[in-house]
Amino acid sequence: MVSRRTFLWANGVALATGGLGIGPPATAATTPTPLLPGFGRPTRLDFADLSTLHGNDQLLLTTLQGVVNRSRPRLYFNYDAANHDARWLDSTGATVTRHDRPLDLVARYRGEVRGAIVHDPAVPDSVNVATTLAGLENAVAATADQAAEYGLRIVTDLRGRFAPDDVLATYRWQLDTLFPRCTHALLSGLPPTRTVRVEGVRWREVARETERVRDSSNRQVRTFDLSQELSGQDGVYLRFQDSLGDDGWGASVGSVTVRADGTPLASFTPGTDAETPYLFDGVNSALGGEANRFADGGNYFIYRFTAPAGTGQLLVEVDLWNQYLVTATTTAPTRIEPFPYFRDYTVARRAMVFWLPPSGQTGRLLDEIFGKVAPTTPYAGWFANDVAGEWGGVDRAAQHAVEVVPADYYMNATVHAGVPAKISDRVRPRPPATLRNRVYLTLTVGEGDNIQYCQRRMREIWDDPARGRVPTNWTVSPLLADLGPALLAYYQRTATANDLLIAGPSGAGYTYPGSWPQGDLSAYTKLTGRFLRRTGMDLVYAYNHRRPEGDGWVAFDERIVASYAEHTPLRGIIQSWETGDLLTRLAGLPVIGNLSPQGKAQEYRDTLLKHVEGWDGTGLLFVAGAVNAWNWTPADLAELGELLGEPFEVVRGDTFFHLLNEHLGTR
Repeated sequence: MVSRRTFLWANGVALATGGLGIGPPATAATTPTPLLPGFGRPTRLDFADLSTLHGNDQLLLTTLQGVVNRSRPRLYFNYDAANHDARWLDSTGATVTRHDRPLDLVARYRGEVRGAIVHDPAVPDSVNVATTLAGLENAVAATADQAAEYGLRIVTDLRGRFAPDDVLATYRWQLDTLFPRCTHALLSGLPPTRTVRVEGVRWREVARETERVRDSSNRQVRTFDLSQELSGQDGVYLRFQDSLGDDGWGASVGSVTVRADGTPLASFTPGTDAETPYLFDGVNSALGGEANRFADGGNYFIYRFTAPAGTGQLLVEVDLWNQYLVTATTTAPTRIEPFPYFRDYTVARRAMVFWLPPSGQTGRLLDEIFGKVAPTTPYAGWFANDVAGEWGGVDRAAQHAVEVVPADYYMNATVHAGVPAKISDRVRPRPPATLRNRVYLTLTVGEGDNIQYCQRRMREIWDDPARGRVPTNWTVSPLLADLGPALLAYYQRTATANDLLIAGPSGAGYTYPGSWPQGDLSAYTKLTGRFLRRTGMDLVYAYNHRRPEGDGWVAFDERIVASYAEHTPLRGIIQSWETGDLLTRLAGLPVIGNLSPQGKAQEYRDTLLKHVEGWDGTGLLFVAGAVNAWNWTPADLAELGELLGEPFEVVRGDTFFHLLNEHLGTR
């Protein structure tokens, strides 16, 4: 049974507790049902490091965690070598027992599960069906070998149940058969498998672009000689990635032709059926609008080619552009394992787990699922097909009044949701400021809607000693008040006078408000208002749907802003806009589009100067600058602050909007 959580209000602080009867009885007026409820306060935790385990073992333990923690949180795991999860362990306030042999915990808690749901290694999506069934049957998801090794009775055997290549039939069966038994208060989209890099693989550099090229000006067909890789027994692997991973303009491929001793071996365009047999690993890439495949930042994609025996020369012709790094190897560089993350929470909630790309037939099934739940039901997880999947998936969800909670790498949610923490509901005092002839600049670090970012990357950069040297807005998810109170409290407690927490896109969950049905938008803004008041936030960084032609965002209209103005305490909205040429006031609220310069501090400064070069020094300008959370650090922000002199004045977002309102004639 899911615990109700209560909130104690005293001295302007909300104390989130784990439903243990602390404080006065809950009432509908003071403690609405949590959107993302917890499972009680953790007092004693068994902790183990799973970072070196195979994905099958991680899946087994994470689903075990979901069943065990549903009644009372007792299992907590670390999943990676960087110890992202271990660094939050102390904040739980629980007594911790560390276990060096994680799989021993299966025997320790075997009596609390009914047995195993066996997934089919030939059908990757059976991992998601097994997860759904694990929640419904109080079982773990496991292989047949694991069930035998740990003495687990097989509750359901999914081997042979589904066709290996019929994703639609697999999830149709789940929707028709299992969804009626699942909670309808949460949907979850998780990839069934992940790609894991194989250690010790040696790559040969084939080609590299050393200049910053972002406009396709270096596009040409290049020929790469891979003959020296022909000695490999498992084929030739050709990897494309970003040679300069800090600005988001990596390798882009328009076509590939392969010749073995002059004879055509393969010829394809990315995104077509002809590419499929050769795309060894494309999970970390995306398809572009020019029938191209690209990978930015730390992402990559890999093709595999197998030449006939006795081939002496292997040539690959690639239509290639932007900041490319091309490398080759003869060793299989990755392997496929089950994707284990966030499944503790979905199992504990008895949620249905699926993975449907938001286009074509799978997109239509996704529509059907979204249509079966009430407005403001959260979809927690993510979408297939990277960037295109994000835009299409979030938009489809919004059309059905469903908000997205990016959570596919959020770990130990069943523990964090129950940790009591003091969350301030007070709006932070605004530094005094007076209007002057200046270019007022406010800098906003994005990605805060992403709760896994709040748990992992944000903690890394937040702990940088350089933080606080420059006024900065940090987007964060107000939904952490439910799903991670101690995480949010940590950021509130350790913020400097130059740090301001604001809501990430677009409030209480990631969504495009313009895509919501007219009759349901107020449900989302009311929900957002509820969470903003609980967390003391009064600014939001927001997204809207993209133009049909795909070349930019649609500006908020009067209907959207009026709904925010009526139901939330917002003083202003920063809308994702990239070019920074949007400034309007609707329903009494100022809306400004962000400017998204590329590169690091020096290039960012140069872009800002170009953006304001027409300003004659009289009057005022207001610029909302976006900061890339994955590439920038507080040290980079400090460097930018040192580079910015006249005419810029960097201010926190609350000061920025106070001055902007004053400039526009309101207070």
